[in-house]
Amino acid sequence: MRLFTAIDLPDDVLLRLDRLLAALRPEAIIKWSPLDNLHITTKFIGEWPPERFSELEAALIELPPREPIEIELRNLGWFPNERSPRVLWAGVHAGPALEQLAREIDDRLAPLGVAKERRPFSPHMTLARIKSPVPLNRLRQMVEEMQPAAIGSFTASQFCLFRSDPGSHSSIYRKLQAFRFQNAVAAS
Repeated sequence: MRLFTAIDLPDDVLLRLDRLLAALRPEAIIKWSPLDNLHITTKFIGEWPPERFSELEAALIELPPREPIEIELRNLGWFPNERSPRVLWAGVHAGPALEQLAREIDDRLAPLGVAKERRPFSPHMTLARIKSPVPLNRLRQMVEEMQPAAIGSFTASQFCLFRSDPGSHSSIYRKLQAFRFQNAVAAS
């Protein structure tokens, strides 16, 4: 099983992202992320043996309680840069609470043999991948015209464990389990 943890998006934010992607898709022939696959990754786990699933689940259940996390999606950008992009992303702004969640997941899974992150946590949402050189002038112009892009905000009260399976055009993500922030129960 190929696994990762992520914050799922509410329907109203997905609707805004659907409109945004509908405007951007005609501008470039690149690998656009399916709407159903949009999420905010907190930890890429990678291949995990099914017989050890309960260990992983137990480690995630034991994360400390936390308050809900306020998340805002705004602005569009390019990785590694606009001149030679490989990814078009939407910015994720959540302050230190989201970074702390990612760090705690990383720390909790390390004793199970999951490699710790070496790069700083950089929350973003991948909207498209650019695998080979294609004309991007119209897309770059549209992205620039949309700035500052205010996509939406929401309050996250849980994170989820996802499985990624190969599909014919893109990976298929399946939510395996949700892990509520214990302090969020009273707030919902």
